[in-house]
Amino acid sequence: MTFQITVQPSGHQFICEEDETVLAAAIRAGVGLPYGCKNGACGTCKGKVLSGSVTHGTHQEKTLPAAEEQAGAALFCCATPHSDLTIEVREVLGVGDYPVKKLPTRVAKLERVSDDVMLVALQLPATEKFKFRAGQYIEFLLKDNKRRSYSMANAPHDADQITLHIRHMPGGLFTDHVFSAMKERDILRFEGPLGTFFLREDSDKPIVLLASGTGFAPIKALVEHAVHENMARPMTLYWGGRRPKDLYMHALCEEWARRLPNFTYVPVISEAKPEDAWTGRTGFVHCAAMEDLADMSGYQVYACGAPVVVDSAKRDFVAQCRLPEEEFYADSFTSEADLAKG
Repeated sequence: MTFQITVQPSGHQFICEEDETVLAAAIRAGVGLPYGCKNGACGTCKGKVLSGSVTHGTHQEKTLPAAEEQAGAALFCCATPHSDLTIEVREVLGVGDYPVKKLPTRVAKLERVSDDVMLVALQLPATEKFKFRAGQYIEFLLKDNKRRSYSMANAPHDADQITLHIRHMPGGLFTDHVFSAMKERDILRFEGPLGTFFLREDSDKPIVLLASGTGFAPIKALVEHAVHENMARPMTLYWGGRRPKDLYMHALCEEWARRLPNFTYVPVISEAKPEDAWTGRTGFVHCAAMEDLADMSGYQVYACGAPVVVDSAKRDFVAQCRLPEEEFYADSFTSEADLAKG
């Protein structure tokens, strides 16, 4: 059985199978529903069911509280329909421009850039053109239908290889393999491009880039894309880590700050130790941004990293700094424990 899904206010329509999530059907049809984790953890795909009914699969209670669900809210990444639906959600233009593909890839380089972060470069088949937007991610297709998602750290103009920044999660099915057994020339399979975390280029607002840990990977891609496109919009990057070593490409960010006239870099460390001799900003990374920018009403924010950082930034920027909620774009790096990536 199939159901027809109508999206408001755009009026776009697509067909969804009865055992398929609304988001999966939208991706297949090239309809631009916003999404990030695809597993009920980040809330990016949240919208409203105006007519019809759905059942939700596994998701985090805090992402869709029962009261919100009863009021008609839905997480379309884990919602399957029981009838034709009319839904309300803010669509993302251009998502269908680059088709989602399943491709083989060869590991071209493994470089440990910190104690627990591996830079993995992937070589694509010579016969395939893989197009994507800076900030999007891919999913590795593993055994037993398991998947692991990682943001691409390179911009589309520099796509002879795909680069990923993979943090070791001890006990993690995939990351244990990356750090102990993976070798150059190994063959993997992935699906992509995925996600709606990319620059909204129809705006001229100044940009706040907020990253924690390996959330820097897609932020790096955004910066390199903006530079390639000669964007004149001011960009300020706040990159947070527990210790200075967590800012594993600190020198690159300092180089951007020296070389790019509209770029500012603010590193922030939350748990510096005396031996680190850290003299820069301390505390929570999103709080540093709030100290500098009490009024964000004229800004766009792109935040990526740990869920607690992304969630806190959205809540506080909107409530205390007057950031319009629709100008907050995020990719929340949920962990396996959060039903998720990694």
